[in-house]
Amino acid sequence: MSGSPRPDWTNLQRRGRAASPCPGRRALLPAGALCWRRAVPAPSMEGGSVAAPASAPALGEEEEGCAGLWELPVERCERRPECGRCSRPQKVCLCPFLPIHPLKISACLYIIQHPAEESRVLRTVPLLAACLPPDKCKIVVGRRFSEDRYPELAAVCRNPNTLILYPGAEATNLEEIVVVSSTPSVMIIIDGTWSQAKDIFYKNSLFRLPKQTILRPLQALCAFQLQHGAQIHHSKEHLLKNGLYDKPMPKNKRKLRRMELLVNNVKI
Repeated sequence: MSGSPRPDWTNLQRRGRAASPCPGRRALLPAGALCWRRAVPAPSMEGGSVAAPASAPALGEEEEGCAGLWELPVERCERRPECGRCSRPQKVCLCPFLPIHPLKISACLYIIQHPAEESRVLRTVPLLAACLPPDKCKIVVGRRFSEDRYPELAAVCRNPNTLILYPGAEATNLEEIVVVSSTPSVMIIIDGTWSQAKDIFYKNSLFRLPKQTILRPLQALCAFQLQHGAQIHHSKEHLLKNGLYDKPMPKNKRKLRRMELLVNNVKI
């Protein structure tokens, strides 16, 4: 090893930076070239002689240390086969419990789905779409909906026979709503958690055009879930108004302002 020339680490680093097509980024060196930076001590001038820097590791030793890594097997992650109708894994397919033929309904459903609901394990929107004709169930995914980007949805919201399923002080029971004309009615349903649905409803002016409605079976469904082990989760607004919020108050002024608006019944 004494007769072999010592590699020039500085030139290697300079050549790597000069060959980079993007300034500020380090280029990929050819296979076998060392890409780690080595600290070289400053030469000593004591006694009139210059001390030689420590010898760098040989390239062969580095290649021998990494030789076994390239032979390791790579495990491929394969998804379980899914059902084409209910979008569930075939082992837990729910199609035997769904209607064989699509249900015939006169109304049309518009499902406004939050993007986070697409990746959930227990997704109910594909089950609903599997039970209805394709022209009676339309799914729109997003958070913000403007008239320019969604002209069809804007026209549906202006229809006097369009209803939106959302609870509130202005909501009316579906049984008490009188149909204006004989044209098929349209119902808009927001799919998401309570906070996600509230954000979609109040941040999009289109959804305040239709008449709010609520279904009495929704209350029965909630009662059924509570009887079978579901837990009651109060909203932050309810906890703040009743003095039950036990978490420390945030130090961020913006978050404090939002909590004050919740207590004062201001829609945010």
